[in-house]
Amino acid sequence: MNMQRRRFVALMGSFSVTAALGTATARGEEPQLVEPIHRVANAASLTPKHLTQHPLDRALDIATNALTHCRANINDYTAILVKRERVGDTLGDYEYMYAKVRNRKMDGGQITQPLSVYLGFLKPTSVKGREVLFVENQNDGNIVAHEGGFKGKFLPTVTIPPDGMLAMRGQRYPMTEIGLENLIVKLIERGQQAKQNPGVTCEFRKNAHVKGRVCTVLHVTQPTPTPGAEFHQAQIFIDDELNLPIRYVAYDWPKRAGAPLEVIEEYTYLDLKVNVGLSDSDFDQYNSVYNFHSK
Repeated sequence: MNMQRRRFVALMGSFSVTAALGTATARGEEPQLVEPIHRVANAASLTPKHLTQHPLDRALDIATNALTHCRANINDYTAILVKRERVGDTLGDYEYMYAKVRNRKMDGGQITQPLSVYLGFLKPTSVKGREVLFVENQNDGNIVAHEGGFKGKFLPTVTIPPDGMLAMRGQRYPMTEIGLENLIVKLIERGQQAKQNPGVTCEFRKNAHVKGRVCTVLHVTQPTPTPGAEFHQAQIFIDDELNLPIRYVAYDWPKRAGAPLEVIEEYTYLDLKVNVGLSDSDFDQYNSVYNFHSK
């Protein structure tokens, strides 16, 4: 699998242009717009005392099982997606978006359901009001987006390449790489790469919490910044009930001994609801609850 083309998402994803909450408001829902809180300090360690295999083998088994589960059982989902990324030397602010995603489905080598994504940005103010839409094999592979806020009153809806200069401004990854399935694939790729590095460790902790969701945490450390290694430490929070990763955060190697670790990228899925029955209209730019073509 081409590592360059499968750069990490998002989420968890990463995105080019971002968006406004049309849908959650229409449903009368009030998202919880608070900074994510994660408790792992008192979680019970599950790391075996004596390992007879590579420390990452168990983590890769967990990720592989999650990927199989996602492909077989998860058709679509909604969530509040919280993103923070470093681009160049700058770590951006937390960005919150209401996300709707339909997973790609295949049958006999043919796509029967294309990957479909709607994003409506909630905050901060600089991005609130934007909307972004992507449906695989539609719009010539482009994303549809419009500005929010004051600028949105004057700027038209645009159709632009997801990996183009405009779409990628301030982003680590194109929107086409968003989603839980893409995240799991990238975690497997990174785990397989990390197995080649000397001294890598992986700890497992139960009873961690991400906003009320009970998770098992995989904490991976690569002590040496070898070629191809993309992080010094990474934490993956696997929701115990859903068997899906709902949070990923990666840290860079310290700039000097004893210096605090700096975040490279961080993605969290809050209020994740799976198999909610999303339809084509949820990914239609002319949906009346969206503002792509508001009058």
